[in-house]
Amino acid sequence: MRHYFIHILLISAVAFVNHAAARAQAAGVVELTLDDAVARARAASVDAAVALDELRSAYWEYRTYRAELLPEVTFEATLPHYAKQYSTYMDSNGAFSFVRTNYLEAVGQLSLTQNIWLTGGTLSLSTSLDLIKEFDSGSRNRFMSIPVALTLNQPVFGVNNVKWNRRISPVRYEEAKAAFLSATEDVAMNAITYYFNLLMADEDVATARQNLANAEKLYSFAQEKREMGRISKNDLLQMELNLLNARATLTDAESTRKSAMFQLASFLDLEEDAELRPVVPAMVPDVEVTFADALDKALANNKFAKNLRRRQLEADYEVAKAKGDMRQINLYAQVGYTGAGHNAGDSYRGLRDNQVVEVGVRIPLIDWGKRRGRVRVAQSNREVVQSRLRKETQDFNRDLFVLVERFANQGEQVRIALRADTIASQRYRTNVETYLIGKISTLDLNDSQASKDDSRRQYISNLYRYWSYYYQLRSLTLWDYERREPLTADFEKIIK
Repeated sequence: MRHYFIHILLISAVAFVNHAAARAQAAGVVELTLDDAVARARAASVDAAVALDELRSAYWEYRTYRAELLPEVTFEATLPHYAKQYSTYMDSNGAFSFVRTNYLEAVGQLSLTQNIWLTGGTLSLSTSLDLIKEFDSGSRNRFMSIPVALTLNQPVFGVNNVKWNRRISPVRYEEAKAAFLSATEDVAMNAITYYFNLLMADEDVATARQNLANAEKLYSFAQEKREMGRISKNDLLQMELNLLNARATLTDAESTRKSAMFQLASFLDLEEDAELRPVVPAMVPDVEVTFADALDKALANNKFAKNLRRRQLEADYEVAKAKGDMRQINLYAQVGYTGAGHNAGDSYRGLRDNQVVEVGVRIPLIDWGKRRGRVRVAQSNREVVQSRLRKETQDFNRDLFVLVERFANQGEQVRIALRADTIASQRYRTNVETYLIGKISTLDLNDSQASKDDSRRQYISNLYRYWSYYYQLRSLTLWDYERREPLTADFEKIIK
């Protein structure tokens, strides 16, 4: 295998030298290798920026979930509330009247709240101080303090949202990180496509220029032979037609190359008038991949496996919510101390118990099967999701198997195409010399030229397919086959 890649390197170097004259670099020309294009695309392309923004969004969503698991300190206050108005008053006999009020109220509360992971309730510790100042009664102040209060708010039969978030959110974030890594490989694949489009167009221009030079030489030689009566008028016209076709082909190839160059420069965020010169990759990685190994790596690293897990959990969560909504019982309990006085200090003396217990029940007696129907719908949706996941798993495994087989075969295709390109070039040069001495016909010469051009394009196409398959494998398995290590990134550093 090592000799094979050395062979590819040597032959590719020879082929590059043969085309060097046609691709000579002028001032300001940027010589671009495939690795350069991939690296630039990952760093500067719009697609890479979109992938990074999506990762940031997922990161902050995950950070929000993590924050919900931690205690929250809250300060609530009304500073102040002033009222000077008539208010409705009901006396002990049930008679209503309007009384004039003129007071200032201020309320402040500091609380520490923690979600209870196990039960889905909340537990809070708080302290508060209330002030009422009555202006029409000698400007008296009244303070009420709750130095400490412990409050529990617990749904008894409802769904435990905290528990389900702890299951789903980490999987969602892992999926987002894997999606980012896959997206960077997809960016590389797009760069490869644009790169080889330009490379093919560049090769077409070089070939067209070479063919034009040969056509001009052959036409000039045919004119001389015609003057000596050694060829027919028809052969001379055929040479002239070949010359015209060569000029038209060169014009069209140059236009196509400009378009391909603009697309690559735009994708890589380079100057749109940059003169790019892609270099034919001299070698391909010495990589052997088996389906079993690729599948194991894909299931361990790819976003697909994490996506399956997340969707299954979300379907289970919907069923749990539907069941929890069938009946609702909430427990509210508060224990602590309270005091009152005409100044703030007095309100903290002579404290008394402050206890509240409340159980709220909401059970539908007749709902015509509405809530049970929601449960059935959620269960049916879960079954649909499970069926889809099985089908997507089968499709994923099949597509991965086909990709591995194609990649395994593509190395041999590159070797064959390279050899065919070398032979076709040698054959064409030999036929040109043979034609000049009049031993082959124009048709034979044209056939060898077409074979040469087609072989070169086939070689570039096979190189493109190899690199495309290679990066598809990297995207699916998130594995670096050259370094033999998983693809990863410092996500904290990237996001910041």
